[in-house]
Amino acid sequence: MTEASRRPAPVGRRIGADLKAQIAQGVYPPGTAVPSSRALAIELGVSRTTVTAAYDQLVAEGWLETRPGGRTRVAAGILPVPPPGPGEATAPPRLSAFGCRLMAEPPPEMRPGPAIDFRYGDLSGRDFPVLAWRRALTAAVLRRPARLGYDDPRGLPELRAALQAYLWRARGLRCDLDQIVVVNGSQQGIDLCARLFVDPGDRVVFEDPGYGTARRTFAAAGAAIIPVPVDAEGMRTGGLGPARLAYVTPSHQFPLGGVMPVARRQALLAWAEACGAMIVEDDYDGEYRFDGQPVESLLSLDRTGRVVYVGTVSKTLSPQLRLGYLVVPPALGPAMAEAKRLADRQAPGLEQAALAALLAEGGYERHLRQARRRNAARRAAMLAALAEHVGAAVRVEGAAAGLHLVAWLLREPAAREAAIVAAARAAGIGVYPVGPLYHDAAVRPDRAGLILGFAGSEPAAIREGIGALAAVLASGCPAAG
Repeated sequence: MTEASRRPAPVGRRIGADLKAQIAQGVYPPGTAVPSSRALAIELGVSRTTVTAAYDQLVAEGWLETRPGGRTRVAAGILPVPPPGPGEATAPPRLSAFGCRLMAEPPPEMRPGPAIDFRYGDLSGRDFPVLAWRRALTAAVLRRPARLGYDDPRGLPELRAALQAYLWRARGLRCDLDQIVVVNGSQQGIDLCARLFVDPGDRVVFEDPGYGTARRTFAAAGAAIIPVPVDAEGMRTGGLGPARLAYVTPSHQFPLGGVMPVARRQALLAWAEACGAMIVEDDYDGEYRFDGQPVESLLSLDRTGRVVYVGTVSKTLSPQLRLGYLVVPPALGPAMAEAKRLADRQAPGLEQAALAALLAEGGYERHLRQARRRNAARRAAMLAALAEHVGAAVRVEGAAAGLHLVAWLLREPAAREAAIVAAARAAGIGVYPVGPLYHDAAVRPDRAGLILGFAGSEPAAIREGIGALAAVLASGCPAAG
């Protein structure tokens, strides 16, 4: 009889589960003989093979034990586990200080989106270059190496070389291969920066409003978040106090969309050098500018090794690929590589190889040009729909670049924001409040604001969704109660 033929069928698994429950409840104490396989098979009306296979599995798991010529018995040392009494509660597991900080702010709710969803960060599935990606991925699979092992935690050399060339062409950024570390999306890059640069109690300068998940990451690491207001030119860099790190989105401030001018960038770099701080530059969607070329990176101005550049393909290819990259100062390359190795050893190799091929053959930039055109059309559709359906009751901010905009509802107070979001969702429209992205409530405008992503929907759906949102606003949001 082969091992495969002895595996319990579903009925065998039920027999095993029932015996485990009886042992745990003390029906069969340790050392007690269990019914013979023949007797139990007759009693249950199943084959003896099925019962034997169930017993063999329980022996393998340590619930039963056998002796030559003896009966199968319950293994010694198993303690009965009485069922909990009514209302009986057990103490929750103790979290570390990191875990407590992590749960201090409730995590965002993950649930299926409504019919028309303006969630920022989503991309249209129609834009993904299926054929080009399939060719690149198939080629990577067919290049089967002689040995399968762990790779360099910094990423495949061919991908880092392709990224090095791309960053010079697209972002005016010069770097060595050893400065590039491939990560599982920009979020892992931000987390690695928090681990390497922040100790509990360290001050972290943060844009206000800013990217909430990054703020949570640094707060979970124990940072004291120092919110700094932003305006039409990004974070205000004058008068910054001492800190260990600054997190900024200078090419397209999240969420308000300001672009940090050169003078502020130079001031930020001078501040970092003066107080020994690091700067994390999150270039989450810098490839998307609709009225000109992408803005050069902050890192391109750095001469003293203070900037870590965070890039991603989540806004160009797909957030589901989980591929991003860091460009770190030369002196920090070994430490970042080791942090990456301890986190998860390496990013997925096949996807890295496919992205390297797409970059090297020009397919990535061809796709990006097409994605810019399509997203420009989606942006135009959203702006036109807002003008048509909401008109003077809305002020749009941050639409010159990126894949989202902020719509300030001039006739709705900030206190109505949650009710508007709930009513829109009840009407099948996903919109998202700007309020939670403010750290200091005193600096947020007194109007309700919505972040509207347009990259995940087609123009017709965008027009329909904005029309439905306008109807919700006109109705006074009765669905929100």
